[in-house]
Amino acid sequence: MNTTVAGPDGQPRCRWCAAAPEFFAYHDREWGFPVDDDRRLFEKLCLESFQSGLSWRTILAKRENFRAAFHGFDFDRVARFTARDVERLLGNEGIVRHRGKIEAVINNAQRAQEMVKAEGSLAAFFWRYEPDEAGLGTPQTASTSEASVRLSKDLKKLGWAFVGPTTVFAFMQAMGLINDHAEACVVRAQAAQARRRFNRP
Repeated sequence: MNTTVAGPDGQPRCRWCAAAPEFFAYHDREWGFPVDDDRRLFEKLCLESFQSGLSWRTILAKRENFRAAFHGFDFDRVARFTARDVERLLGNEGIVRHRGKIEAVINNAQRAQEMVKAEGSLAAFFWRYEPDEAGLGTPQTASTSEASVRLSKDLKKLGWAFVGPTTVFAFMQAMGLINDHAEACVVRAQAAQARRRFNRP
């Protein structure tokens, strides 16, 4: 099976980029590159939870609207949202208007505050779940992993919501905790180099 598609420059990219033209920029600049910024980690986990049952294209198209609605995913601000904010967001046509997912973001912002107090940062907690590369299978052949199941369970124990193993696995792929670029993808080597240079929290 062909795992790549030609990008705008003719070089091979992961096959999923073919689903939408805007995926190429996201794939080349963000997906699979390691992140230790707490706000970006929180944002991505929230957006992955909003994606549940939907396509990433839908979420990516609305990402700036989500950022505006949730104050750039500043979890200290989002943690203070009230029932009135939930109603306001349910009326926001620029985002996915799902009460459970909106309430989960507010809940998870409060849990994020607790995690920072306990661990020092979200990054310190999440990067503990980086799996050994030697144990990883062929890229993009799984939607969950041992590490994502473990992280999902531990987050749920801490009171986080909408953090199932599939959601968490997509988060780990995107935030560079694993390099899941296809073997022949031109960006795989770039992501690998970024991971080598990355200082784990």
